Amino acid sequence: MKTFQRIVQFAKVKTFACKCIAIGAALAVVATACLIQLASTQLIGGRQTAQAATASRTLTVTLSAKRGRILDTNGTVLAQSVERYTIVGNPEAAQEFKPITCNDDTRDYCHEIDGKPVGTTGAAAVGRLLAGVLDMNAMELGAALAGTGQYVILKKDVTPQVKRSIEALHLGGIIWGELSSERLYSDGDLMGALLGGVNDEGTGVAGIEQIENDALTGTDGHETYQRGNGGEEIPGTMTESVAAKNGDDVNLTIDRDVQWYVKKTLKEAKSKYGAAWAIAVVQDVRTGEIMALADSDEVTAGTDEAKMGTSRAVSETFEPGSVGKVISMSGYLQTGLHKMTDQFTVPDHMTVEGQTYQDSSDHGTQRWTLAGILQNSSNIGMIMAASNFTDEQRYEYLTKFGIGQSTGLNLPGESAGWLTSASAWDLRTRNTVLFGQGYTVNIMQLNNAVATIANKGVKEQQSIIKSTTDANGTTTQTKKGESTRIIDEQVASDMMNAMESVAESYSKFVHVDGYRMAAKSGTAEVQGSDGKLSSIISDYSVVIPADNPRYAVTVVMKDPDGTYGGLTAGPVSAQICEFLMQKYEVPVSSARKNAIPVTW
Repeated sequence: MKTFQRIVQFAKVKTFACKCIAIGAALAVVATACLIQLASTQLIGGRQTAQAATASRTLTVTLSAKRGRILDTNGTVLAQSVERYTIVGNPEAAQEFKPITCNDDTRDYCHEIDGKPVGTTGAAAVGRLLAGVLDMNAMELGAALAGTGQYVILKKDVTPQVKRSIEALHLGGIIWGELSSERLYSDGDLMGALLGGVNDEGTGVAGIEQIENDALTGTDGHETYQRGNGGEEIPGTMTESVAAKNGDDVNLTIDRDVQWYVKKTLKEAKSKYGAAWAIAVVQDVRTGEIMALADSDEVTAGTDEAKMGTSRAVSETFEPGSVGKVISMSGYLQTGLHKMTDQFTVPDHMTVEGQTYQDSSDHGTQRWTLAGILQNSSNIGMIMAASNFTDEQRYEYLTKFGIGQSTGLNLPGESAGWLTSASAWDLRTRNTVLFGQGYTVNIMQLNNAVATIANKGVKEQQSIIKSTTDANGTTTQTKKGESTRIIDEQVASDMMNAMESVAESYSKFVHVDGYRMAAKSGTAEVQGSDGKLSSIISDYSVVIPADNPRYAVTVVMKDPDGTYGGLTAGPVSAQICEFLMQKYEVPVSSARKNAIPVTW
C-alpha cells in the first residue's frame, strides 16, 4: 500500500515538474523573441528610425535669383526688382494655437494685441494677431487658416519691414515669410508699354521686359538644412548650399531726361491740337541709337494694360505723306537722273495715264528747280521729275532706305509696314509712292530714312539696347549692326541743302534760335473709323543742326486741328529740338552759305 502511495506521489511530482519545465521553456521562447526584437530595433532599425527623423526635419529652400534692372543710357534705374516676401501659414498648427498670456516671465514670447489679451484661441487668434500687421481683415485671415493642410498663402509682396513685424508676433512654425520680389517701375507711364511688364512668375511678357527676358532672368539657388519645431534652422545642419545668380542689368540707349521731355511735349500737343494721338522718336544720327521713343498714351509700366498691349510708338503704322519725297528725290540724284538745280515748269495739277493728280493747294505755273519742288512739296513736280525713273527703281530706293523692312529693333508689336512689290502697283500707285502714299511705315523706319541722309548717306542699324552687365560687374556692349551706304555723300549733301530750304520755309512756326535745321513735312489722308479717307496723318521729320547733324527727330499726329504737318507736328518737333540743343550744349550753327536755288 505504501509502495503504491509512493508511486502516485512520484507521478504527481513528475507531472508538476514537466509542467514547470514546459512553462519555463515557453517563457524562455518569449524572452528570446523579445531579445531578438529588441536587438533588431536597436541594432538594425535604429539607423532607419534616425534617418526618418532626420528626413522629417530636413528642408530644401529655394534661394530666389533677383531679376536684373533696366537702366537708361546714363544708369538711371527704369525698372528693378526689390526684396519682398510671401506670407505663408500652417493651418493645422494655427488651429492648435493657444496664446501665451503676457507677464514678467513670458514677456519675450507672449501674445497680446495693443496691450490686451488676444481673447480667443486657434486660427481666429492667429488671424487677430496678424490683421493689423498685414492690413487685412482678421476674420478673413482666420478663415484662411481654418482649412486643411499645412500650407496656405496669406499675402504676397510684403515688405521686409512687415515681415520683421510678423516675426515679432512669436508665431514661429505657424506663420512665416518666403523670399520673393516685386517689379517696380520708377516713372509710371514714362515708358509704359515700351518697358512692358512681367507675369506672376517674374517672366517678361511684354515690351523690353520680354525681348531681354533671357538676360534679365537669373538662376535660382538653394539651401538644404534641418529645422526645429519653430521652423528655424538648426545650427550645423546645413548639408548643401548653392548661391543664386542674379540676372543681368540691361542698359538702354534711351536717355530718361529726353524721354521725359518728349513724353511731356506729346501730351501737351495732343491736348493743344485736339489730336487723337501723338508719337515721336529721337535718334542719334551718327550711331543709330534711339534716345527717345514716346507716345501720348498714359499707360503705366507693369500694369495689365502695359503687359497686354504694345507701345503706340512701336506699333502704329501710317502713310508718311510728303516726308516720303526725300526718298524718291534721293533716288533721282543717285541714279544720275537729275541734279538738284534742274529746272521744271510745274502746274498745280496734271493727268498721267488717265490718272489725275494735284498739289495740296492751287497755284499758277511755277518755275522751280528740283530743290524748289521739294521746298514747295509739289506732288506734280515729283511726278514730272520721275518720267524716266522706273517702277523697279522707285521700289529699290524705298527698300534701300528701309521701307517695308524690319528695323532690327525686334520690339514686340512692331510692324514692318506695308509695301507691295512694283509688279503689283496699279497706274496710280506707281506715282503716289513718289510722294509718300500707297505704302505705310512705322515712325522708326521714317526717322532712320531721314537720319541716313543726315549721316552723309550711310544707314546705321538702329538700336535701343546699349549693353548688359552681369552680377559680377562685367559689361558686354551690344553688337553693333552693319553700316550701309545708301547714297553718295554728295547726294546726301545736296538733299540736306534742299531740306534746309524746306525748314526755312517753315521758320515762322518751326525754329530753334541759333541753329539751322533740315526738314520735311508731310500730310496724308488715311482711312478713318468710318472706312473712308476721313482722317489725317500729320508728320514732320527734322535734322538738327543742319550744318553738323547730330539728331534726327520725327513727330507724327493723327487728326490734329491745323491739319498740315508743318503747322502741327512741326512746332512740336522744334520744342524737342530746342531741349536737345540745351541739354547736350550743342554749339550754335554757322551762317548758311551756298543754298541751292529753288526757283529759276
